[in-house]
Amino acid sequence: MGFLQRVYAAAKRQKATIVLAEAEDARVLDAAKIIEQQGLARLILLGDEKRLRTMLRRKKLRLKARILNYDLYERSEQLAKKMVLLRMRHGLVLNEARHLLKTNMKYFAAMLVKAGVADGYVAGNQCPTALTIRPALQLIGATSGFASSYFLMLYKKKPLLFADCALNVEPTAEQLAEIGVQSARSAQIFKIKPKVAFLSFSTHGSASHERVEKVRKAAQLAKKRLPDMLVDGELQFDAAWLPDVARRKAPDSPLKGQANVFIFPNLEAGNIAYKIAERMAQEEAIGPIIQGLKRPVNDLSRGCSTDDIVDVVAITAMEKKR
Repeated sequence: MGFLQRVYAAAKRQKATIVLAEAEDARVLDAAKIIEQQGLARLILLGDEKRLRTMLRRKKLRLKARILNYDLYERSEQLAKKMVLLRMRHGLVLNEARHLLKTNMKYFAAMLVKAGVADGYVAGNQCPTALTIRPALQLIGATSGFASSYFLMLYKKKPLLFADCALNVEPTAEQLAEIGVQSARSAQIFKIKPKVAFLSFSTHGSASHERVEKVRKAAQLAKKRLPDMLVDGELQFDAAWLPDVARRKAPDSPLKGQANVFIFPNLEAGNIAYKIAERMAQEEAIGPIIQGLKRPVNDLSRGCSTDDIVDVVAITAMEKKR
């Protein structure tokens, strides 16, 4: 069984309910049909019911998914009041809550998850990452007060994790360590034995700079928190990835050039790296997958394909237990 097939099998076992927050999109409806056919998740589609029914009719699609619109939802007022309680100290009042839930489907999705109507939500096919994640951070919350992201990169069908490529622009050493810890634990969700490399333009002191020091400190902090895992840094990418180079540049590295979880020093490096790997090396990039939240919420690229949506929903469903 291939990697994605194992992910699909795990998703089926969870029987999760996942909200697709931006459902008025032909790609989402095509993906919903595949998700239902394969039994990956139960679905809730958010949007204008009349428009969605028209789209489905034109595409000759029949779905079991529940279609929800805030104005017609029988528990809409309960959600608004609950949202006020969650955000009262930030000045949110009832009319503002109603307006957000009605006009911003990501807030509606987040409240459906918070209220236990759904297990997680997926969005981003029509909006930037920040607009997908902000409602989750505000209403669902992060386990440690900090969330990050990774891309699941399939290199010759071998799964690798690249983090953080979507959320944290310039993390501190402490935040970078947390990204490493979260990513190692995310790898374990997929039954991957984490081998975590904190990346830099320096390998074990080959260069001296405050940016190198930050990565080195992050690696040291992560090692203390992950004593039973293989963690090293700072490392250049070739020393983390190629055994021959590792023997020359980092002979004492426990990774021995076989890293599978790559922690980039900032968002700029991570985002550029994953796009190069995806477009030039033709690696399949799935994500960004968000980690550190109390419930699974995941993002899509606005350029995502139908298959991308299916994959991210499957991962969101299999994360139900977290």
